[in-house]
Amino acid sequence: MENHKTSRKFSPEVRERAVRMVFEHAPEHTSQWAAITSIAVKIGCTAQTLHTWVRQAERDQGLRAGLTTDERERMKALERENRELRQANEILRKASAYFAQAELDRRWKP
Repeated sequence: MENHKTSRKFSPEVRERAVRMVFEHAPEHTSQWAAITSIAVKIGCTAQTLHTWVRQAERDQGLRAGLTTDERERMKALERENRELRQANEILRKASAYFAQAELDRRWKP
């Protein structure tokens, strides 16, 4: 299930290029945020969106603490699998209880 907060408006190539531009042009600006706001206008996204992409790229490159993109995807997959297994276990538990009760009812009927 796709996260509705995440827009797929920008291709991975555009995201990578925008992040690369921030890293390359940061020295020309007073701060990284100034570079982000300048470049965000040029590519047509919000500064906060580009800021998020830059932070994730920094995590992926080991420049910032936190989960990398691969780790985040693996975590989501594990959480999804865990949720599905819990649902399957609940179904099996209810089915087992149902059939156990049916067996008891069958044994005591004359």
